[in-house]
Amino acid sequence: MATLFHPPLTAFPTSNKLHLPSPISARKGQIFVVRSDAGMNHLLSRGGHKSRTQKLLTNAVATKADSSTSSKTGHELLLFEALREGLEEEMERDPRVCVMGEDVGHYGGSYKVTKGLAPKFGDLRVLDTPIAENAFTGMGIGAAMTGLRPIVEGMNMGFLLLAFNQISNNCGMLHYTSGGQFKIPIVIRGPGGVGRQLGAEHSQRLESYFQSIPGIQMVACSTPYNAKGLMKAAIRSENPVILFEHVLLYNLKERIPDEEYVLSLEEAEMVRPGEHVTILTYSRMRYHVMQAAKTLVNKGYDPEVIDIRSLKPFDLYTIGNSVKKTHRVLIVEECMRTGGIGASLTAAITENFNDYLDAPIICLSSQDVPTPYAGTLEEWTVVQPTQIVAAVEQLCQ
Repeated sequence: MATLFHPPLTAFPTSNKLHLPSPISARKGQIFVVRSDAGMNHLLSRGGHKSRTQKLLTNAVATKADSSTSSKTGHELLLFEALREGLEEEMERDPRVCVMGEDVGHYGGSYKVTKGLAPKFGDLRVLDTPIAENAFTGMGIGAAMTGLRPIVEGMNMGFLLLAFNQISNNCGMLHYTSGGQFKIPIVIRGPGGVGRQLGAEHSQRLESYFQSIPGIQMVACSTPYNAKGLMKAAIRSENPVILFEHVLLYNLKERIPDEEYVLSLEEAEMVRPGEHVTILTYSRMRYHVMQAAKTLVNKGYDPEVIDIRSLKPFDLYTIGNSVKKTHRVLIVEECMRTGGIGASLTAAITENFNDYLDAPIICLSSQDVPTPYAGTLEEWTVVQPTQIVAAVEQLCQ
């Protein structure tokens, strides 16, 4: 089961705390639902505003019971600890794996993903860098060209805009422009997303910025289980991989297997099977969707929820099979609406599965505005569970 603990880091403000409602089903019987205390009783719909919508139900059952939920095998980790465990295992397995970034060494990283690695592996494999994202990202790319497997941490993903030239012109293209002489097995990772009043510059969703770069893979973790599995897979990949983490999910707790596992970088996760509508989501919005799913089930709907995880390329096999079954698609993302992941996903579904759709695709995205600092305004910029419920009702009319 998921438990949300008080963050050990000062980067998480104490206001607007997350609350954990009753758990509902997911992969192998476990899903971890984080409810946002939006305090938002107004619903944005396609046609305008609908005020004072019904409150979400917190005691409904979102899916069928699964006996595997009572399993006690494995060990419990917070998401940031799962990332660290995956990273540490790969550093032990492969001496070419190294980490670089601001405060990743003896401080342990801003969100403690690299805590304890510097004393164990030394300062050359866990390298503290100056505040110069373009420089140390370029250094990481050069290290990858010469045979190492670097992990570059952006203290905040928004800071990596300073390294956009290195990521685009070097990281994504050198394998091609060198005629295959160089491989760039690098992982670029760090926190992003709308946090608790971190301000516009620290609340960036950079998926939309990086998705058009040729030669780069992108994945987004949402649970401790897939965080560890995707971290290990990204490190082992011969391609440059950007791993997106969300600041509000670091303290999500889950029991994960004791034995080693590695996930695919190109597969979506079926979170909840259903019949009436396909809901595609990823990262933090997975939990807003599952919160909405409880209300939808109580209203008689049977939504199918898929965590796409692979942002580039999309797992069109899993997505397509779901569309062929439900014939309706709702996309829920925290990325910006204009040019976001949802826009690309809408285009891909329309191009490949348009004949199977019985209704237009609806995409719920963040508003195209800088994220406000004020907590109440911040909530308005991202999709809330009430909007998801209304969108499904609209689709299934």
